[in-house]
Amino acid sequence: MERIPSFSIDHTKLKRGLYVSRIDTIGKEYITTFDIRMKEPNNEPVLDVPVLHTIEHIGATFLRNDKDWAEKTVYLGPMGCRTGCYILFKGKLESSDIVDIMKQMFSFMADFKGEIPGTAPEECGNYLSHNLSMANYESRKFLTEVLEVIKPENLTYPTI
Repeated sequence: MERIPSFSIDHTKLKRGLYVSRIDTIGKEYITTFDIRMKEPNNEPVLDVPVLHTIEHIGATFLRNDKDWAEKTVYLGPMGCRTGCYILFKGKLESSDIVDIMKQMFSFMADFKGEIPGTAPEECGNYLSHNLSMANYESRKFLTEVLEVIKPENLTYPTI
């Protein structure tokens, strides 16, 4: 069985950051999958499910309403390991291409107040599983500790 590329990333050296996970083609279109790594793997507590769920709802709402990125946004969702999210955008992109929109999105999530979008029972399959205050906290932490001081090691995967 062929080893999938994400298992060739050295998770013992992986820092929090923005990484190109893969670039795929569908017909003539490129789709870039980004690894938004909010926690250092195996080195700090992971995000809990309600926090990730809230980040997914607020982040997707932000991106799908952004005048420049709405048409490019394909998907935003949590990683199974709960150390961050995957974001898929149309286009052949690099990590540096999304730093500004990620700063805007994480700032939006850090400051978000009020009713979380899409949390009525008719709109969400687990509408009670949310935690806005911790989503605000984790978004602010990633914004200030990583995005606002981004370095090359936060943009390029360490490989095995």
